[in-house]
Amino acid sequence: MIKARILPRTRDLGDGFNVSRALPSGATRNVGPFVFFDAFGPTLLAPGNGLDVRPHPHIGLATVTYLIEGEILHRDSLGNEMPIRPGEVNWMTAGRGIVHSERTPQANRVGGSTLHGLQTWVALPRDHEEDEPSFVHHEDLPTHSSPGVSMRVILGAFGDAKSPVATLSETFYADARLDAGARLGWSAEIAERALYVVSGAIAVGGERADAGTMLVFATGMLLDIEALEQSRVMLLGGEPLDGPRFVWWNFVSSRKERIREAAEQWKAQRFAPVPGETEFIPLPERSPGVVDYP
Repeated sequence: MIKARILPRTRDLGDGFNVSRALPSGATRNVGPFVFFDAFGPTLLAPGNGLDVRPHPHIGLATVTYLIEGEILHRDSLGNEMPIRPGEVNWMTAGRGIVHSERTPQANRVGGSTLHGLQTWVALPRDHEEDEPSFVHHEDLPTHSSPGVSMRVILGAFGDAKSPVATLSETFYADARLDAGARLGWSAEIAERALYVVSGAIAVGGERADAGTMLVFATGMLLDIEALEQSRVMLLGGEPLDGPRFVWWNFVSSRKERIREAAEQWKAQRFAPVPGETEFIPLPERSPGVVDYP
């Protein structure tokens, strides 16, 4: 039933801000179209401090930002400026290329704040890798309830709850809270599935998983998720990718040469800038990702 158990690699980015990366991993490169899964926090940001992810580029993917606590201000090269708060979703389609920054709003820096959330990347189908970039934000995500379970559907559908986010392939992503002893059944309609335990502890098929663990499941099986204590889990998955993907730094593509092209484009500062921002993250000198460069 369990195809892989992933214990994410955790990095301290400074000031106690920890990021745990579950995808890609040595055991699993992707789950459906999800090629990247980062969990960050919970981190208490001291007064005067905040998250400052300087402008950086993306191609060939859609970023999905979802917060559990705190607030982040998104700004991009299309001129969008949008705060995201818990229970909302930012869906940014990079397509042929977009640049964005993610920062703690100034108002949240005065007295300090807590930041806790998830950043995932969804690889675009090959026919859409070079689409025009775009950005959407949704506040009123649908919910699904059953005894002891409350779920917010971020992407895709569960029961009678269907997300308003338009995806280009079958994609599912949900935030589920379970009371101690509650059970959640997950049908086998979605080909590739995984869950990430945000808090608490759950069991699937007699296998326990504690907070900070991702379980990747075999296909074609009904899953019975049992909460061993009050728990919160992220459910994710979708149809298999339409071919292999290469991931390097912030770029995703079905073609290595496209990643090289994007890297050179960023190095030469030929991407459109984020209006009002002059900082940027330079191209790494050493390969930080899966494919070799150049």
